[in-house]
Amino acid sequence: MILDLFAGPGGWSRALAVLGVRDVGLEWDEWACKTRAAASQLTIRADVAMYPTGPFIGRTSGLIASPPCQAWSMAGKRLGLVDQPLVHAAVEDLAAGRDTRERLLTACRDERSLLAAEPMRYLQALNTVGEPEWVAMEEVPDVLPLWKQYAAVLRGWGFSVWCGILNAADFGVPQTRRRAMLLASRVRTAQPPTPTHSQVEEPESLFGPGRARWVSMAEALGWGATDRPVPTVCAGGGPGGGPEPFPSGSRKTLSDARERGTWVPQPDGVVLQSCCEGAGWAARHGTRENRGATAPAPTFTAEAHRWSWSLRSNNQANATVRPLYEPAGTLFFGHRANECTWVAEPVSALANGTDAPAVPEPIRITAREAGLLQTFPADYPWQGNKGQQFSQIGNAVPPQMAAHLLAPLLDKPFNPDDFTLAA
Repeated sequence: MILDLFAGPGGWSRALAVLGVRDVGLEWDEWACKTRAAASQLTIRADVAMYPTGPFIGRTSGLIASPPCQAWSMAGKRLGLVDQPLVHAAVEDLAAGRDTRERLLTACRDERSLLAAEPMRYLQALNTVGEPEWVAMEEVPDVLPLWKQYAAVLRGWGFSVWCGILNAADFGVPQTRRRAMLLASRVRTAQPPTPTHSQVEEPESLFGPGRARWVSMAEALGWGATDRPVPTVCAGGGPGGGPEPFPSGSRKTLSDARERGTWVPQPDGVVLQSCCEGAGWAARHGTRENRGATAPAPTFTAEAHRWSWSLRSNNQANATVRPLYEPAGTLFFGHRANECTWVAEPVSALANGTDAPAVPEPIRITAREAGLLQTFPADYPWQGNKGQQFSQIGNAVPPQMAAHLLAPLLDKPFNPDDFTLAA
């Protein structure tokens, strides 16, 4: 079997399914387990730190581990960095067959820090029978020194090992998500996958096959051309008048707006124009009756209607804000009640500003949109309320990235086109 520790909602499992194999996931979170069940993934609901290794000895060909990142992530308090010497001590002891976790845990500032040492407990037990054949592990960049410690141990056990930082955008994920990776194999040379994408398109040459440009959010979500789209909204409603497309307090999604026609991706220079008489028009311009039957309806100029939509990755002051024609920044969801939102800015407005429409309020990203930006299918069966779904998505490994990592370890062919970014 392939054993997936801290399996989450199925990022690694989805990648394995595309490659034609399955794993058994160990996961504690109730809603992540329900998502995995709805996605027909094999799961043992258990605490990885408490579950015995015995049932897997003699039966495990591959081990995957993505320990919880909250203790190390920039989105949290990062107490894992304070606890790092204790985690290194736990890894050293577990590799030698000594279980000192209980003592070390009492000294940790964040009890989750020590979970990064758990894969070594399984690896040491499996190594007694020459297993597993390969290993793949993933964490936030600050965990790289710990992966280097794992690498030294695994090399001593006969593995070829590579570890380093990879950017998911270089592998077709519409998100510049940087993570520390460890790849190890007993039967093949471990090395990082060859990037398929880059920030600037690279043509094929004598020195390589070339790389496509990073996948943009607009392309992944199916919201328009891969070139710079100019999402626009029509102030005052549609051509027939009516309320503002994004009224105060609206929780409508950008997808809803796109489907209603109030969000329209267009090439540069093409924007919506309006001659409608929705809310606020009568006060500024009068009704058609008191202007005279032959008087033309007032219009906003095209420039007044141009909005530039971007994705803000979280609520913090230093949040990454990226326009739709770029990949997203790393999606953060978690204990700070972070919200990932679409925000609009006018590209330009009327010279005097008096008739410029109000900027639409930020719109919360949907679970479907966030899942697509992680390269999950549009119909992936996320379970739980919005907060529980977002937490799962933010913690998941992007399946397309995972497939690039796993295919060489499994000696399986992989076609990135097997991942459909948008339905």
